[in-house]
Amino acid sequence: MTLSTSGRQGLLALPPGRAQGLIVFAQGCSRPSPRSAYLSEWFRQAGFATLVFDLLAGPEAADGSNIFNIPLLAQRLDMAATAGRLAAANLQLPLGFFGISTGAAAALAAASVRADVAAVVSRGGRPDLAGEALTAVAAATLLIVGSQDREVLALNQDAYRMLRCERRLETVPGATCRFREPGALDAVASMARDWFLTHLALPAARMKQDSC
Repeated sequence: MTLSTSGRQGLLALPPGRAQGLIVFAQGCSRPSPRSAYLSEWFRQAGFATLVFDLLAGPEAADGSNIFNIPLLAQRLDMAATAGRLAAANLQLPLGFFGISTGAAAALAAASVRADVAAVVSRGGRPDLAGEALTAVAAATLLIVGSQDREVLALNQDAYRMLRCERRLETVPGATCRFREPGALDAVASMARDWFLTHLALPAARMKQDSC
């Protein structure tokens, strides 16, 4: 389902049966990403609705400085999350963010002012760019970094120390920043799915997962 708001578009995908939560993707660019589509399908099969949204559109996307404009990206993510809930016809749907690159900082910045965000996952992201907002995040947060992406790993370690919420830092052995190595993206998908099932899914879905 195509979703449009304020001149920007996104793709809302609903799972088979009742959605157990809504995961909104926060990307640091507006280019379509096959990796995001792949991860979205993993989450959808786990029972989540997903929204992959263009946080930047048109001339905004052409201006490289906007990719690092965390307040702007966080504001757009906040709007996308509300629009996604409306489109899914459930304003009470548990809400999670999946942040990529600078989108991870936007996800955490948005989560720091939205009490209804239950879980955040960062994939190879720059959570450090959220700055002092990290100390106000209440959502359970998982940071995933490739073990060979050493500079970003160090920045994630800094962000991890600033977070006060339930948190975890995981590395994918042998992976670099884009997780193109064999099995790397599947490892990300598995970690993220399990985190969302634990911290985002409705109680009935968690009970079903525990019984498997």
